[in-house]
Amino acid sequence: MSKKKYTTSLFEVIAEENRRKIIDLIRKRPRSVGELVECTQLSQPGVSKHLRKLREAGLVIIIKDSQKNIYHLNAEPLAEIDNWLEPYRKYWSDKLDMLEQLLDEEE
Repeated sequence: MSKKKYTTSLFEVIAEENRRKIIDLIRKRPRSVGELVECTQLSQPGVSKHLRKLREAGLVIIIKDSQKNIYHLNAEPLAEIDNWLEPYRKYWSDKLDMLEQLLDEEE
């Protein structure tokens, strides 16, 4: 898949709590706008606005099912965030190892 340049960073897109909630819902299974409205208790225009941002960021894809649009998660762009977080995982892992060692020494 080719890299696209988006005007809004992925971090900005997922910083919004309702968008993360929508991502979590469609991670479990693909859903229609109506299902997302019901699950999030947001208005239909509100859900559609968030889905547009998620689609522009490449995080959701739409598959037509009869007359409904069904939204599916495309987790590939999240690899960018995962890659960015990798050095911090090592940092915290080292800190937790040091804490564990300190606690063991105190026993």
